Amino acid sequence: MVLAIGVLVAIACSSKKPEKQRVLVLYYSQTSNTKQVAEEIATRLEADIEEIVLKNPYDADFQATIARSMKEREEGVTPEIEPLKTDVSQYDVVFIGYPIWFGTYAPPIATLLDSIDLTGKKVVPFCTFGSGGLESSVRDLTEKLPNAEILPGYGVRAARIKAVPEEIDQFLKAGGFVEGECVKLEDFGEAHDASEEEAAIFDAAVDGYPMIHAKAKTVASRALPNGTEYLFTAEDLPREGAPAMPAMGEMKVYVTVVEGETPVFTRVVR
Repeated sequence: MVLAIGVLVAIACSSKKPEKQRVLVLYYSQTSNTKQVAEEIATRLEADIEEIVLKNPYDADFQATIARSMKEREEGVTPEIEPLKTDVSQYDVVFIGYPIWFGTYAPPIATLLDSIDLTGKKVVPFCTFGSGGLESSVRDLTEKLPNAEILPGYGVRAARIKAVPEEIDQFLKAGGFVEGECVKLEDFGEAHDASEEEAAIFDAAVDGYPMIHAKAKTVASRALPNGTEYLFTAEDLPREGAPAMPAMGEMKVYVTVVEGETPVFTRVVR
C-alpha cells in the first residue's frame, strides 16, 4: 500500500538493565480481560499481584452492571472492596489495572485509591476498553494522585486482547522495566484531508462497531515494522434510527493496517 505521507522509519531502542525495584500489580477485572493483562505484566516482571475484590460483586449481565454503576455515580458512592492482603507501602512501583467505564477507570479503582497511600510511588496505569479511555483515565489518576509519579500507561481494546503479550513486551521494554530491544516509532507526519482510499480504510476499521458512527476528515500516518498506522480525525454523524441522540463531535481514531489483513482501530480519543 502506498503511504499518503513519506515513509517514516522505526528506530530500535535498547533499554538498560533496570534498577532493582519492588513491583506490585493491582487490578480490577469484570470480564477477565484486565486480569489477562495484569497477569502478563506480573509474569514478565516477576512482580507480586493482587486482584481487587468487591464485597458485593457486580452482576455478570452487562446492562445490570451499567445500571448499578450509573446509580452509584448519581448517588456519589463507590462500591466497597475487600481489604488488600498486600502492604502497598513496601513497593516502589505500583501497576494499577482496570476496565474503562464511562470514559475513566471503573468505580472499584476509585474505592481503592481512597483506601491506600501512593505518595512517592511510581504508578503505571493499564486498562482495557471497548474503544478508548486510556488518556482520560490517566488524566483522572494524575488529578487524584498529585503526590505520586504517574508514568505512561498501556491500553488495549477487548477485541484485540490477543495482542497483549507482544504489546506488553514492547511497553515494558520502552518503559525501562525489562532489558531488551524495543521499537520507537517516529511521530506522525502532517495531517491532510483524507482521500477516498484513506476514508475507505477508516470505514473498514470501524465497521461493525456500534459506538462509532463517524466520517473521516483528516489523516496522518507513520510506518510500522509490519504495516502502517493512521491517525484519523473523524466527525461523529447522526445515528440512523436515533435522531434525538446528540453527535459526540470530533474524535481521534488510531487505525493499524498490517499487510494482507483487514484494517483495525486500536483506540479512540475523544
